[in-house]
Amino acid sequence: MKAIAFVDYENIWTGLLERGYELTPEELVEFIRFYCTNIQADLLAIYLYANFDREEFWRTQTTFEKTNVFTRHVFGKNNYSSTGLRHNAADLELMLEAQEILLTRAATFDLFLLLTGDGDFLSLLRKVRAWGKDVKVIGIAGSVHQSLHPYCEGDDLLQWVLNEKHEAEYHPEQDLEQGIRVLGNLQIRLPYVASTKARAALTESLGRSIPQVKEFIRYTIKEIMLIEREHSDPKLKIGKTKIYLLNLQNVTVQKALGSMCEEISERQLKLILKE
Repeated sequence: MKAIAFVDYENIWTGLLERGYELTPEELVEFIRFYCTNIQADLLAIYLYANFDREEFWRTQTTFEKTNVFTRHVFGKNNYSSTGLRHNAADLELMLEAQEILLTRAATFDLFLLLTGDGDFLSLLRKVRAWGKDVKVIGIAGSVHQSLHPYCEGDDLLQWVLNEKHEAEYHPEQDLEQGIRVLGNLQIRLPYVASTKARAALTESLGRSIPQVKEFIRYTIKEIMLIEREHSDPKLKIGKTKIYLLNLQNVTVQKALGSMCEEISERQLKLILKE
């Protein structure tokens, strides 16, 4: 049996996040391949749809491409008129491409695998079934629309994550000194440290995954070592961004930075005076 998979990534990712789990691209691809192996299906391709402009999906498109996933970037705004969001944009792109494959390459697959919980896909699934193809829907328990339940067979991505995720428990405390120094160097070199720049530098310097770096940042903010604030920048299209400032009154931060404290203090003062 030959299978083709379509992933409504934002729906799946959000469903897991609401339950306290951040799904990495590698884990998602691992699950799909594991599932197909388990049902003895030959996985031909994975098509994945998301707005990769979202801050949470920074660099994930490249990661997916490296794992042989066909990604489709569905931007969230009307780029020509700079007006509101394109509602259901990813859903529409997924349905259009799925129907194109169904019409032009129907003989290439037997099983249509859809990862979502969105009931808007019901008409697409009915169309696929009408062409004589098997259909299976996999979502997050509690987030799958009731209209899709007939196509689900009890398979739950959340349960797999709970049972199969092997990443060691991460303790941000072990990276505090190095992480603080990385952020300190950024504050010396740059006019301001945007959140995306901070995560990129920490990911590279600490050798940690994106979820671990986000956990590190959450921990330092909670312990008042790092201050999160909004910064105005007329050079940006939206005119503002989220930045991080080290709390130089914190003893742990002072010890990690050492002689860097004075220079960082001067940089922070200049930044505040400009606002």
